[in-house]
Amino acid sequence: MNQLGKALIALGLLITAAGLIMLLAGKLNIPFGKLPGDITYQKKNLTVFAPFGTMLVVSLILTLIFNIFSRWK
Repeated sequence: MNQLGKALIALGLLITAAGLIMLLAGKLNIPFGKLPGDITYQKKNLTVFAPFGTMLVVSLILTLIFNIFSRWK
């Protein structure tokens, strides 16, 4: 039970950090969600948003971060 509690605390801190980064990106006018490759389809009662460009950038950044950490350890 002790390990589950630690895992939940770590997950909560990770989600909090992601939220803070998103707030900071909004304040600095970083165009996440408005990059080339992000598709938005709007009809009367339907909006579909597929952020392919943003997903590619986030994936690239996370890959670089994880590679740096794996080489460091």
